[in-house]
Amino acid sequence: MNRFIAFGLFLLVASPAFASDQEFTVHQQMVDDRKAVVATIESAHQIPARARISGTLSLLAVKEGDHVEAGDKIAVVGDPKLAIKGQEFDAHIQAAQAAYDRAKIDFTRANELRQTGYGTQAKLDDARTNLDIAGHNLQAAKAEKQGVIQQTTEGAVLAPSAGRILAVPVSLGSVVMAGDTVATLSQGNYVLRLELPERHARFLKAGDTVEIGARGAQPDADEEIKTGTVELVYPEIKDGRVIADVEAKGLENYFVGERARVYVSTGQRPALLVPADVVYRRAGVEYIKLKDGTEVVVQTGQKLGDDIEVLSGLNDGDVVVNP
Repeated sequence: MNRFIAFGLFLLVASPAFASDQEFTVHQQMVDDRKAVVATIESAHQIPARARISGTLSLLAVKEGDHVEAGDKIAVVGDPKLAIKGQEFDAHIQAAQAAYDRAKIDFTRANELRQTGYGTQAKLDDARTNLDIAGHNLQAAKAEKQGVIQQTTEGAVLAPSAGRILAVPVSLGSVVMAGDTVATLSQGNYVLRLELPERHARFLKAGDTVEIGARGAQPDADEEIKTGTVELVYPEIKDGRVIADVEAKGLENYFVGERARVYVSTGQRPALLVPADVVYRRAGVEYIKLKDGTEVVVQTGQKLGDDIEVLSGLNDGDVVVNP
């Protein structure tokens, strides 16, 4: 007997108390037909940091995952031949300087003799010409040395922009040629790259809002949904798929190449929506109470804001009350 009393009390507690003062008339309306697709985290732009001279990698200052600013030194490429060339041009400069000093002395002497009347104008002109030639030779030798210094400076591989290092395909001591990639870095924020079937291309456009699921392999009914905006829809269809980039906040915490669930609109379809709070659950079954007091079993679908879609159990025009 006590068990029957306890069961009756359970029914009284489990049964919701309905308030008939809040009514809602169900009408069919058009909603976005959202599909779950897999997107990949990609860098908006990938820029290579290249070596400007050939040589051996003598310094490597970064690794994958490091953040760099524009102009930071990533690596240094050294060429021993440049040091030898530098010594050679130092010798050329010394010889050209000595020739210039000798020509200057000869010009000064020829000029003094010409002023005293013991020298001829022809010798003075020859001395002036020799001085000019020696001066030009000295400038050429210095310019050649400056060229070697510039080549040595270009051995430093600098970050072309701020970003995160994605790949370093070389190691310390590697031999690189001019133009070889020393590191690849991402420029700007990360984006979600979508690949949708060709039939959905006409429904997707820049500025559309998409929903992004929580990180993880398995979908969760209570997962936290974030929103993003379609930034770019690529005009070329590859392998029967249209590609689009989605911008969203918080993507900097993802790994490049990580996949995430994204819910995109692929058109519209008719649906019956009711406020989510009119649906109640009893014994694992979902119910909705009509205005006439009838309780109907319903099957619910996706939640859209404060409303929830009813897949079966209701008809257009039904009046439900809020329990």
